[in-house]
Amino acid sequence: MTAVTRVAIAGGGVAGATAAILLAEQGVHVDLFESKDDISALGSGITLQGNALRVFDRLGIWEKVKESGYAFNVLGIRAPGPEAPIVAQIPDAPMGGPDYPATVGMYRPDLAKFLIERAQEVGANVHFGTTVASFTSDDEGVDVTLGDGSTARYDLLVGADGLNSGIRALMGIETKPERTGMGIWRAFVKKPADVTNTDLIYGGPVYIAGYCPTSEDMMYAYVVEDYTDRFGLSPQEGVEVMRGIAAQYGGPWKEIVQELTPENASHVNYTAFTAHLVEEPWNRGRVVIIGDAAHSCPPTVAQGAAQGAEDGLVLADVLTKHDTVSQAMWDEFHERRIPRATKIVEASVQLGKWQLEHNRDADVPGLMRSVAETVIPAP
Repeated sequence: MTAVTRVAIAGGGVAGATAAILLAEQGVHVDLFESKDDISALGSGITLQGNALRVFDRLGIWEKVKESGYAFNVLGIRAPGPEAPIVAQIPDAPMGGPDYPATVGMYRPDLAKFLIERAQEVGANVHFGTTVASFTSDDEGVDVTLGDGSTARYDLLVGADGLNSGIRALMGIETKPERTGMGIWRAFVKKPADVTNTDLIYGGPVYIAGYCPTSEDMMYAYVVEDYTDRFGLSPQEGVEVMRGIAAQYGGPWKEIVQELTPENASHVNYTAFTAHLVEEPWNRGRVVIIGDAAHSCPPTVAQGAAQGAEDGLVLADVLTKHDTVSQAMWDEFHERRIPRATKIVEASVQLGKWQLEHNRDADVPGLMRSVAETVIPAP
């Protein structure tokens, strides 16, 4: 017996797809509404730490992730300058336990594809190009109106529709992402042969220059700067800005720069670092938000996807082990998720703040140990 038999999920990203897979596996009727017309995603890479891999194993996609991505267990630190020498190689904490590598880099659209295909395989109904326009909720369920005007009734509506969540706004929650002061250029490029793990350069013309291998041949590279309004630039202008920054770094960056050409402009993008955390509760009756709709953080500790996956996992767990949608069920969900998500948001923002302040005395190793201690236990 589960607390629900029919669930609507708005948003087909990591959080929404995770919940859809686990609920559908338990026989729950799931309609997943994704506003995009297909499963494409922003075409760069993603860094996945062990606690995300642990969830993906539970979802049944770990073997595909392992085959598609690039696994490694160390983090390299390089010095700024013409040669960018390696000054340290730090073992990465295996946050998912000994059965998984510390980190996997992979092509973000591949992950989106694996999640949606798995959701469909286990019986979730995926509706592309479809949005939730409105809803009305009562003690027994939720009446959902879609963008085309059609309506349906569900036991629960899950808002997993991202940073600018429409469900969050419809719930009357005013919390939304706020810029933290940094912006990031990302590019999906060919991987130099000698790149076998993430290397970071702190300092130089910007705060961070780094990269993460995503396969034997490809990787994504990024540079983190003071936030600047770059959104009016054409793709060609954008790639020239990133190229100008990247050209001031050495080592593998010399090869990366050669990839930053107008022909590859579609593989370059710019986003602002933002953060937010919706205070408890994340539900209003039978409507709940998870993933980036409920909390977000800058990618400084690479936990965004992992936390969204954990949200979906825990929500599905409480819905399938409780007999009714009750306050006790919501209390368990919030107790298992909000303290953990809060620590990750706070740590991510703190790391960026230290960089903005040029704080050389900051205890970065201690902060990273705290992150590991937070996420190593299963949620």
